[in-house]
Amino acid sequence: MAELGDALIDLAAEAGALALARFRTDFDAWEKSPGNPVSEVDLAVDAFLRERLSALLPEAGWLSEETADSPDRLGRRHVWVVDPIDGTRDYVRGRRGWAVSVALVEDGRPVLGVLDAPARGERWFAAAGKGAVLNGAPIQVAPREVLSGSRVPSDALPKADRDLVTVAKPNSIALRIAMVAAGDADLVATTRWGNEWDIAAVTLIASEAGASVTDAHGAPLAFNQREPRAWGVLACAPGIHAAAVARLAGRGR
Repeated sequence: MAELGDALIDLAAEAGALALARFRTDFDAWEKSPGNPVSEVDLAVDAFLRERLSALLPEAGWLSEETADSPDRLGRRHVWVVDPIDGTRDYVRGRRGWAVSVALVEDGRPVLGVLDAPARGERWFAAAGKGAVLNGAPIQVAPREVLSGSRVPSDALPKADRDLVTVAKPNSIALRIAMVAAGDADLVATTRWGNEWDIAAVTLIASEAGASVTDAHGAPLAFNQREPRAWGVLACAPGIHAAAVARLAGRGR
């Protein structure tokens, strides 16, 4: 697994370099659905990763935002879960809040995860049971115990949450959760259906850094599901998890 992790880091770095080479240049971009952008670079990075990761672990299944899903993955013990560019909106706009996200899921849980954010000079990695690192240095969640005053990556907060504190928000949900892992934020929460590829890698990174990571109801996350999505995500310091779940109750539905 250690050798596989090293190879995964190298491949994610290559994919990040491929995306960075096209960053802030002319490329085609369009909307798959209203408010859901994609670009030719997303597709190029996806194709690169699928070829190279499939060669690295041929028996693994494949789940990616930019590839048509196949039920074949459900019968595989190992599955690559990929978002070739998480934060495409920032990528298209020339902003730095995007990352290549790759996880290896084993029996429904991530065991390797990497986020490569070359425009920010950041590379996040975790292996199950081995801790998490940012640019090779160990990271740890902040030891927060009180919900009020918690730092949240957000442009603005609803009135009910104005006892919280906003900090800079990258478009990538994975990078926002990674901020919790590194102690640069205390809480990230969504109350809508979200996709596995957005959070698979960073769920492991944050968990290995000591964060609590669940769905919006506080239930454990599972991956490689028939419907590869979960009802929201909550990533936070363990000391505020119960209070955050209570505050989120009833929202979004």
